[in-house]
Amino acid sequence: MINPDFLVSFLLASFLMAVAPGPSNAFLMAQTFANGRSAGMQSAFGFALGGVVHTLFAVVGLSAVLKASSSAYAAVQYAGAAYLCYLGFMMIKGTLKQPEPTPDDKQTDKPHISTSKKSNVMFQAMMTEVLNPKVALFFIAFIPQFVDPTLSSATFQLAFFGLLYPLFAFPIDCTYIYFGDKIAQFFRRNPNSQLWIDRITGIVFIALAINLLF
Repeated sequence: MINPDFLVSFLLASFLMAVAPGPSNAFLMAQTFANGRSAGMQSAFGFALGGVVHTLFAVVGLSAVLKASSSAYAAVQYAGAAYLCYLGFMMIKGTLKQPEPTPDDKQTDKPHISTSKKSNVMFQAMMTEVLNPKVALFFIAFIPQFVDPTLSSATFQLAFFGLLYPLFAFPIDCTYIYFGDKIAQFFRRNPNSQLWIDRITGIVFIALAINLLF
């Protein structure tokens, strides 16, 4: 069983944390601006899957290792930062070598469409979440506060709250994606704007990598 009072407190705290701007929201908006609503939704699914992975880690105690071992924490931290830097540099690199417009493109005056791959966006988001030790510490430090030791097993309650958070945060992420796509559509009317959106997205990813290290 779950303590109803703890559940209400958890939902309120989770809402505030999901709404507050942060690295996850920045990643969502960057993908939505660069590749459209579909990429944003894939990112949201990826973050939700990352939350499930962190829940499993917390339940089996792996997150506790990150909390207790500074070397393990640093290893995951640097791996996550390196991955985000890689995504950012690849995004920027893709804007530097644009294909020559064909005669048909010139006649129809088609706007530039991002050339970055969209098929692995969900995996990118999931790995970004999994390789963020701050998220691991969030799950192991925040969620146990709502575990009632007088009720059912702590393991069940940890799993319940850990899986509830990504489910609860997902519709909030979708709201960010919806309005982000509306804003992006305005900029996409300019044929050259997508190039700058991709470049800014790459810069955002690199900035997230730096933020992860501090």
